[in-house]
Amino acid sequence: MSCKEDRLGHSNSSNSMDNGKYVRYTPEQVEALERLYHECPKPSSLRRQQLIRECPILSNIEPKQIKVWFQNRRCREKQRKEASRLQAVNRKLTAMNKLLMEENDRLQKQVSQLVYENGYFRQHTQNSNIATKDKSCESAVTSGQHQLVPQHLPRDASPAGLLSIAEETLAEFLSKATGTAVEWVQMPGMKPGPDSIGIITISHGCPGVAARACGLVGLEPTRVAEILKDWPSWFRDCRAVDVLNVLSTASGGTIELLYMQLYAPTTLAPARDFWLLRYTSVLEDGSLVVCQRSLKNTQNGPSMPPVQHFIRAEMLPSGYLIRPCEGGGSIIRIVDHMDLEPWSVPEVLRPLYESSTMLAQKTTMAALRQLRQMAQEISQSNASSGWGRRPAALRALSQRLSRGFNEALNGFNDEGWSVMGNDGIDDVTILINSSPGKLMGLNLTFNSGFSAFSSAVLCARASMLLQNVPPAVLLRFLREHRSEWADNSIDAYSAAAVKAGPCSLPGSRVGSFGGQIILPLAHTIEHEEFLEVIKLEGIGHCSEDAMLPRDIFFLQLCRGVDENSVGTCAELIFAPIDVSFADDAPLLPSGFHIIPLDSGKEASSPNRTLDLASSLEIGSAGNRTSNDNSAASGFTRSVMTIAFQFAFESHMQEHVASMARQYVRSIISSVQKMALALSPSHLSSHVGLRTPLGTPEAETLASWIFHSYRNYLGVELLKMNSEGGESILNTLWHHSDAILCCSLKALPVFTFANQAGMDMLETTLVALQDITLEKILDDHGRKTLCSEFPQIMQQGFACLQGGICLSSMGRPVSYERAVAWRVMNEEENAHCICFMFVNWSFV
Repeated sequence: MSCKEDRLGHSNSSNSMDNGKYVRYTPEQVEALERLYHECPKPSSLRRQQLIRECPILSNIEPKQIKVWFQNRRCREKQRKEASRLQAVNRKLTAMNKLLMEENDRLQKQVSQLVYENGYFRQHTQNSNIATKDKSCESAVTSGQHQLVPQHLPRDASPAGLLSIAEETLAEFLSKATGTAVEWVQMPGMKPGPDSIGIITISHGCPGVAARACGLVGLEPTRVAEILKDWPSWFRDCRAVDVLNVLSTASGGTIELLYMQLYAPTTLAPARDFWLLRYTSVLEDGSLVVCQRSLKNTQNGPSMPPVQHFIRAEMLPSGYLIRPCEGGGSIIRIVDHMDLEPWSVPEVLRPLYESSTMLAQKTTMAALRQLRQMAQEISQSNASSGWGRRPAALRALSQRLSRGFNEALNGFNDEGWSVMGNDGIDDVTILINSSPGKLMGLNLTFNSGFSAFSSAVLCARASMLLQNVPPAVLLRFLREHRSEWADNSIDAYSAAAVKAGPCSLPGSRVGSFGGQIILPLAHTIEHEEFLEVIKLEGIGHCSEDAMLPRDIFFLQLCRGVDENSVGTCAELIFAPIDVSFADDAPLLPSGFHIIPLDSGKEASSPNRTLDLASSLEIGSAGNRTSNDNSAASGFTRSVMTIAFQFAFESHMQEHVASMARQYVRSIISSVQKMALALSPSHLSSHVGLRTPLGTPEAETLASWIFHSYRNYLGVELLKMNSEGGESILNTLWHHSDAILCCSLKALPVFTFANQAGMDMLETTLVALQDITLEKILDDHGRKTLCSEFPQIMQQGFACLQGGICLSSMGRPVSYERAVAWRVMNEEENAHCICFMFVNWSFV
């Protein structure tokens, strides 16, 4: 939009219109307009008229001129934001170009080394074919071979011996970060660019699993190092890091001896621990380096005895190379290289421990995301987001949720967890924790003076294998359709843990479920993680005298919702909260953790979530689904771990344990049905939503579509039920002709379709938003639309001849004719364009 001219300055004595075309605003008038702009950048005509009435100093200005002022003000704001964005993109491109040049130099060195080694081995092969007894030649060849293998000589645990290990670690780390020690290949699905997180690569053909990231962050090197060294603050799998010894070097560096424990991601595998040496130093060019490696007996350094319930894994030379960037910020290279001992887990889980892609997603990229998030928080330090909380406080809440869930999932003895005997079936494990440390956060005295009487915490956990369903798709359904798997009485019981008064076992008299509302609190820059509050309306706990319906709230963490990210773990963790919860409020996290097992294979899948309800066939709970249909799908397997925590009184242990077992088993049954319904083999069997988008926004859109069609064409689009019992949305949803809405953009995309429209395009309501209008039209259809588009915008509608279009699967669809009309909102502004394809069928 180009700015319309309005001259700013002092008015003359009459403050009148200048030549009837332009207006001069006084500083007081500008101040009044600016004040309204900050409150409402795009006021309606009614709001502008109200402003004139409320501000006498604007009374001599016509409403049209005030409208022009707001248009110009929005234009200037947009130009300022665009200029700032372009400057940021330019800085990032400059840094990215430097990284790419360094990467190009590394690749050239790698090519030169490969050429040299190829020539050497070729000469060796030729020499071996010549019979000779010259031992000096054999000695020379042997010596040459040994130079290709680094020698790890025994050292002692003295400061000099540790420094020797540290210097060797530094050299090996730098050879991976900038040299040719590891052959790096681009991670699937990660292309470098101005909008990417950075340059992400994974190892090819090296021992263990390795990943590397190169990126630009808006933090100083020392701050970057400080954040990255604090593993528990950003690495969600890190349980604890203990610094057992610190030594200073003569060059100003620091050597630390660390013991680190990692949570197990599933109940089917043991946790991991590491015994590490970490070396922090500054290079001659001013770069800051933090590198670490495992200490092993072969190095003759200090040792750490094995710890019960942990598998000792190995960290090969890894770390962070941090260089100051011109103009502020840092260019960082992150290398993670580990041997996670895959022999210690069942064979079906070994791909999880042998995947460099998984390491990149969970560790390497997580570090880079944390740095970018911290930089954003610092730049917005004075801003508050959800419920008046600052970003750092919300990040701390999400970390508490993740840590609490991991603690329950792992159930370590040193945290007070003990296994309770099963009921003869070992599919669900029950753990009990009655330690004072666990209860300290629950037995709180509330403002009312009452306290919760919970004396222990119970955790019910289970793991299951899933096939033929992407973790992100399943996670989104679990998040958006809680009523399909959750039990209202259990939710009410869980909520009682943070309420004043006793927690009784839920009975049959529980308030009805009125709906689920997702209230966003915060999200990361790449929208990889969401923190939100779930409001469940009308769930009440019953007293002996009467039903007391109330809304209950859950704090919820959602991670891994992007199914285009290869190897991403999906996680949905929630905990009941009081509506006025504090930052240190007690949390009992429960939820789901879904990990792809074959993350190296890229799975392209349509975005299927909202149309699942029709396929679940709720009510036939006895029909357990099988996982026999993965062969034709191309999707990989994943493992889901479920863990639910409940606070209870000690005398209720058996009752709560029985309830928890049955609840988790019912969730497993529901998830199996979801996985079956979300599989591609069932994509063609959809019969539609039972309650299609039952939201006020959808009802409003249906009303706009209905009234606009009647206004422009003079006839009714829908034949409503004479009794008036059926809503416009429901009638539109079941209309036999395909009705689709697309946005008014340079590249129109579909925003809504009824059931016939989704069937015609062979898609779903969520995946629909990724389909452009141009994609479904053939050449004839595009030419026809281009010729008729001016008529649609001027006259409001156009009738199009029949033709052929394409579904999202590439199948040709014929239609007898089509009608296109402009959909107007309540302010008579164009909202979208609606198409109706009459008598369509697959060719």
